[in-house]
Amino acid sequence: MNNASEPSNVVDLSQRLDPRSERVGALLVTVRGLATKRLHALASNMFENIDDALFDLAEKAENNAAQTQFFDGMREVRKKRAIVERTFLGQVARDLADFSAGRTRAPDADASARPLANIELSLVGENELEESLAITSMIGKNEQRLARALFAVNQRLSVICGGSRMDDASNPVGPASLASAFRQAMRELLVEVRVKLIIYKLFDRYVLAGIDELYDDINNELAAAGVLPQLRHEVSTRRSDAPAPIGPVSTAPAQATPAAPVTDAAAAEFMSSLHALFSARRGDVAMAAGTAGPVATGPLPSPAELLGALTLLQSQIAVLPTSAAPLATQADVTRDVAQLKDQLLTQIGQLRGQQTAHVSGMDEDTIDLVGMLFEFILEDHNLPAEMQVMLARLQIPYLKVALLDRRMFAHKSHPARQLLDALADAAKGWSAEADRDGRLYDKVKTIVERLLHDFDDDLGIFTRLATELQDFLDISRKRAELAEQRVAESTRGREKLDQARRRAAQEIVGRIGGAALPPLIYGVLTRAWANYIVLTLLRQGEESHEFRDSLRFIDDFIASAKPVHDVNGRRDLRAMLPGVERALRRGLAAVAFQEADTEQLLGQLHAFYRQQLGEAAPETASGTIVASVMPLPEAIQAIEEPVVAPEPDDEEDALRDEAFDETFLAQARELKVGQWLEFVAGDGTTDRAKLSWVSPISGRFLFVNRRGLKVADHSLAGLAQAFADGTARVLDSTLLFDRAMDAIVEKLRQPEG
Repeated sequence: MNNASEPSNVVDLSQRLDPRSERVGALLVTVRGLATKRLHALASNMFENIDDALFDLAEKAENNAAQTQFFDGMREVRKKRAIVERTFLGQVARDLADFSAGRTRAPDADASARPLANIELSLVGENELEESLAITSMIGKNEQRLARALFAVNQRLSVICGGSRMDDASNPVGPASLASAFRQAMRELLVEVRVKLIIYKLFDRYVLAGIDELYDDINNELAAAGVLPQLRHEVSTRRSDAPAPIGPVSTAPAQATPAAPVTDAAAAEFMSSLHALFSARRGDVAMAAGTAGPVATGPLPSPAELLGALTLLQSQIAVLPTSAAPLATQADVTRDVAQLKDQLLTQIGQLRGQQTAHVSGMDEDTIDLVGMLFEFILEDHNLPAEMQVMLARLQIPYLKVALLDRRMFAHKSHPARQLLDALADAAKGWSAEADRDGRLYDKVKTIVERLLHDFDDDLGIFTRLATELQDFLDISRKRAELAEQRVAESTRGREKLDQARRRAAQEIVGRIGGAALPPLIYGVLTRAWANYIVLTLLRQGEESHEFRDSLRFIDDFIASAKPVHDVNGRRDLRAMLPGVERALRRGLAAVAFQEADTEQLLGQLHAFYRQQLGEAAPETASGTIVASVMPLPEAIQAIEEPVVAPEPDDEEDALRDEAFDETFLAQARELKVGQWLEFVAGDGTTDRAKLSWVSPISGRFLFVNRRGLKVADHSLAGLAQAFADGTARVLDSTLLFDRAMDAIVEKLRQPEG
């Protein structure tokens, strides 16, 4: 505590200064000097860009009339730039002088700064209405964007003007006052309303987008002079490294990024729409409950208090279990997500030493919006339960991000949003079976812990972690792609083999027809020669002369087995046999028959043909005659089961037999390589797999896990049946944040409960 005899340079908010005192006079002179210098530079920069903007629009004009409007506007601005600039800066100077003299303007004194709902629209011309709408929009957007710094300026100016209440509208350097001053200056220009609206947009882009630096200057100067030095307003000395304020703000000078305000406007519009939905919903809830809602008492928590309380809560959950066991039950995490708002208010109350039951409307919207985002994550069937629980731990860091920079909800390129989307996309394909070494689980867990431990207000950590995650996923993907390629090649090889076997069976069985062949002839054709045909199809293809020769042999071999009844028949058979023997030797050699086995087979065939020709059959070593129905040689018997009939087309039969709903067949046909599915086994366990390849031969669908290993393959009919049974479902490929925002907006539009 300061000694009573020592003067203090610290001024509490509850204290008041006499605006007529020398000290206050010096402070007011400082504020006027800062405002004049900064606004003069911003206005000059704006006028430098107006000429270029109107010229570009004239060149791209849709017709001559529009082009004339833009060129006329250029000339008018060039002619009257000096007077418009003087009028604008002069009005700002008068507002500051009035403020210095204690003549603060009432918040609603200027109709141009009031919401349009308070204007009698019937008395306002169409052009005036458009102008008012443009001004109201830019005021609301910038007041939201600059809420933190503007609040601090309001509080400090309130102290030095004798304690009179000051808000955004009555602040002489607030967006409302500056917009009003510029509107008065614009009356000097005789231009079409279309040109006026463009100039207002440029005022927003080049003047209002730069006044955050003015507020930083004012806050720094007044705080250094002892005016509420304890009031935090997050002033940064390095613009490029600073965390974004509550509202959207470019991290570079406005003139360097002229497109940024347009994007920020979209973010502001999105948040405004959500605010309207939240407000309507709370009104419905209060009406249903028959109450007017809680009455706000006491000062609202400042942004600094909210962030401080969240940091304390964040530190309490920063340590996660080290094992791959579930972090908590689904019910526990769901409860924690739902209770965060109450925990936050309790924490703020403990820090203040008094109970806090409310926050500002926009902060409450942000808290509820983040809560609904993480409720969506816990209900998102795209994510495995273990990953839902893991990602739900990020609620507090993401609430801090949202309070620092609400652009996250509207900008897909926001680093925090991109990181959450990347984590969810990686988690989508996770399963304990596919991640036996726990590499992906540990990586996600590490990122979650890093955010819980290290994130304060530096949004750059999200970019760094997203890059780290992408590097990890790139390495994993390369490994998986090699495994996928091997699986696909193996599957493709088996299918080509099956296709060749079916073709061989069709050719052999079709040529045999209903003929009753001796077992020896039948066995050679359906075993050894079938293998040779398969090998020929795989190596040379069905257009090759080797394949045609293999089919010619079948016909000759079948013909050689027919009974011979006359001299001509015996002559033809003797002429045929050398060719049959040569072809058979080549074929058996091609399928790796041993020479001894080949000679044994040919010996039996010679005996068979001598019987066919009516010649005496030789005796065996035991003196017995070789029978006309000979057993197959052992080498032939060892070959796989004979191909006695072509395999049916299972796919066509299934599609013909099953009464599928066309919806499920269409769903299967529309699957794209790279899509993830979840399959449910008979015991209720689930597995996740990615469609890796669709066979051009059989049309079968090959599925692999995130390591590239085969999980299953299904026919079109089998997959349609799985969809119909509910044992397979397609996981949504839309980014998590997009799906969440769509679901939240849809939920807010529905009646409560």
